[in-house]
Amino acid sequence: MKLSIGGYSFHNSRVADIMDVFGYLETAKHRYRLNAVDLWNGFFCKQENGFPVLPDEGVIRKIREALDERELVVANICLDGTHLVDDDPSLQDRLNQNALLHLQASETLGAKTVRIDFCMGNKQDITEAEFEFIVNTYRTYCDRAAQLGYIVGPENHMGAALNPHLLKRIAEAVDHPNFGILLHMGRWTTDIENGDAIVAPWVMHTHIDDKSINAGKVAGSIGSLIDAGYDGHWAIEYNAKGNQYAEIEWALSTVKRLLQ
Repeated sequence: MKLSIGGYSFHNSRVADIMDVFGYLETAKHRYRLNAVDLWNGFFCKQENGFPVLPDEGVIRKIREALDERELVVANICLDGTHLVDDDPSLQDRLNQNALLHLQASETLGAKTVRIDFCMGNKQDITEAEFEFIVNTYRTYCDRAAQLGYIVGPENHMGAALNPHLLKRIAEAVDHPNFGILLHMGRWTTDIENGDAIVAPWVMHTHIDDKSINAGKVAGSIGSLIDAGYDGHWAIEYNAKGNQYAEIEWALSTVKRLLQ
């Protein structure tokens, strides 16, 4: 059973200065007895003018050493501040540069799947020119990923990415074996009931939160993914307001039961 915990699940603990990235790795391995983690660059990047800035190579190497010491696989890494298109075109060069730097760090960390969004914020639609740019950029990233054997692609995170038909269209246009979608179960604004099944053939990784569990729809989504041939990790991403250890235990136990 391939289980993991998204790093964002402990965002509140990180903000409260009671957990860093190394504490997260220790928690995943020894409290929850997992053999995989989902890294999130927010755990180890500093913010400069709204952009996550990677630490020096030595810190990335220390994180890799900590992973290896605990025999943890990086099932996925979520990269904020690397999205492909933005309402502010002046950010384009910096976003692209940040994406390339983060891809290099992800490769050092041994990530099996890498989430790079195609848009962020309130951007609700993309132009045809942006669509072509998105497709071509993902193809370039996928060619790079193929050399090291990982998969890269977007999440249904926010904005236009909450439309499963658009994600399906992008996936079909990229048409690359190293392209995938990080499915956050049930997070859609269009075709909510069918969204998970629509993108199932391209799913590289999953996130499951308390809302999808409480709505009672996780079992159906799991079924759709398995029918589509999914064999990746089932990751909890649930940043509880309090009692984070207990809340994550509840979510993990629920998903374990559904998978069994």
